[in-house]
Amino acid sequence: MSNIKYTTSNELPASGTKRNSVHMLPVSDWLSDLPENTQLTDLIEVQFKNTRKGYFHNSQHLPLEKGVKVVVEANPGYDVGEVVLTGKLVELQIKKNKIDASRYEIRQVLRVATEDDLARAKEAHAREHATMIKARELAKSLGLEMKIGDVEYQGDGSKAIFFYIADGRVDFRQLIKVYAETFRIRVEMKQIGARQEAGRIGGTGPCGRELCCSTWMINFSSVGTGAARLQNISPNPQKLAGMCAKLKCCLNYEVPVYEDASKLLPARHIELETKDATWYFFSSDPLAGTVTYSSDPQHPGNLTTLSAARAHEIIAMNRRGEKPDTLEGNKAAVAEIGYQTGHGDVTRFDHKKKKHHRR
Repeated sequence: MSNIKYTTSNELPASGTKRNSVHMLPVSDWLSDLPENTQLTDLIEVQFKNTRKGYFHNSQHLPLEKGVKVVVEANPGYDVGEVVLTGKLVELQIKKNKIDASRYEIRQVLRVATEDDLARAKEAHAREHATMIKARELAKSLGLEMKIGDVEYQGDGSKAIFFYIADGRVDFRQLIKVYAETFRIRVEMKQIGARQEAGRIGGTGPCGRELCCSTWMINFSSVGTGAARLQNISPNPQKLAGMCAKLKCCLNYEVPVYEDASKLLPARHIELETKDATWYFFSSDPLAGTVTYSSDPQHPGNLTTLSAARAHEIIAMNRRGEKPDTLEGNKAAVAEIGYQTGHGDVTRFDHKKKKHHRR
């Protein structure tokens, strides 16, 4: 737990500035223009702070649309959130997120939020930053190996969820008592991982866009170093790690493409035999469909790159007991292909411009 850092108050934005910095992208409601869409089910999806969402029954059949602020039932009291999805797609979202209806209590929508409801919720949310800093100090004073990553107040201010990160199990029974006495609220502790913390805090990735975990990702898949090796990405921890200090989720995005392309390449253990040498697999470029071979099994020597089709051709010849003169094959054909490529080069327009200039 030596890697856990307790951030001081001057390392985070001022109170109230973080709440709207990240907003999970909603599901595109492609059924919204159907008149009977909301009649199929009374379920709605409501978003609260950052990535936290919940599902509720609109049993009163209130005219709710995307973007409407609503007051929903909580335990205890009530909470205030924003409607992000209505109709049949809400049922599909519940199924997609593998929510067990027997264990997940779907509560009711109480009313459309009034100005007083919004003002009270805003006042409660304004206490989150100061509460988080104080909560970290209290946890540290009790010697608990945990980090309070975020605090979220309920809309009525009677309860707060303390999101924490810990490598192992933490006995926080005494901590809950201290929090309840200090902040005069009901306390709920919820453990999250490093990726979930990054999604709640938000930020900008090296690609220049907002973090995927804070904008559209809901379920996190495991990411292994094999994904980087398959794509020939340099195993540099500083480049492979994301804001959460874990492997970037985007390493998985193109893995299926590389897996399909790799199936067209010859197996790595197969050696190529020519009349002058034996060639060993060195590297490959699945998307380009090329394979590089070395004349030395341990070190790069006389590296030669050829297409996967040519490699398969040589393998078939070797199995028949035949050996080609060289790996490259017919150089005349290669030269012809190179000429066709050069003929289509955009630099030919520059030559025309020069001739025209001399006239």
